[in-house]
Amino acid sequence: MFKSKFRFILTGLLSLSLLTLTGCGSTGTPAPSSNPAPEEKVLRVGSDIAYAPFEFMDESQKATGFDIELIQALGADMGYTKVNIETAAFDGLIPALQAGKYDCVISAMTITEERAKSVQFSNKYFLSGQYIAMKKGANFKSLNDLKGKKIGVQLNTTGQYAVEEKGMETNKYDTTPDAMNALISGGVDAVVADSPVVLWFQAQNPNAQIQSINADSGEEYYGIAMKLDNKELADKMNASLKKLMDSGKYNEIYKKWFKEDAPKF
Repeated sequence: MFKSKFRFILTGLLSLSLLTLTGCGSTGTPAPSSNPAPEEKVLRVGSDIAYAPFEFMDESQKATGFDIELIQALGADMGYTKVNIETAAFDGLIPALQAGKYDCVISAMTITEERAKSVQFSNKYFLSGQYIAMKKGANFKSLNDLKGKKIGVQLNTTGQYAVEEKGMETNKYDTTPDAMNALISGGVDAVVADSPVVLWFQAQNPNAQIQSINADSGEEYYGIAMKLDNKELADKMNASLKKLMDSGKYNEIYKKWFKEDAPKF
């Protein structure tokens, strides 16, 4: 009888312990949330962040510039919770886009027939052209005056193409500021590059004794590059770009960086 009573008590204690452990376990496990956090929707963007005033690093090494603010506004309008911008050399942006590293590329990229064979461009968002930068006193009047001179250009840009179409050789640099610094140091006699970038560099370096003129090589328009088969993103990008232009948001960003209203095109 003693054994039976002991067995009964022991069984009861074990049952109570299991209930206690089970209760502790349920208290330590959080109940599933009825309002889970929304999944982050990221727009992956490639850019050569060395091309002020379109894209460059500020004093805190944060990407800024006209293109940067524009793509952030476009991403927000398209419903993205985050716009992730990665920097890469300009001539590597299209191959990286094609390989799927980015969803799109914004990098003051001129829409050309050759590039349009590899990527799908958004509607045009910026009007530009080529300028010839030189040291004061050089007195170049046109691209033809650069024959026999050392001409600096950024690799794989329309500045390079404009010069080489004239049958002239170029000194190629990774960035336009590199080419402009070569002009200052005497490494080249002139630089051919996009007008806003040349004018920005002049404004930031007032003691460099640089002057510039229009190269008269024709109007150019920038576009946002996407993969050829990504029609869904292209349609959304164009719709948001139109919305920003119609609402005045585009002009607000333009005026911040260029101190004047955006041209109509």
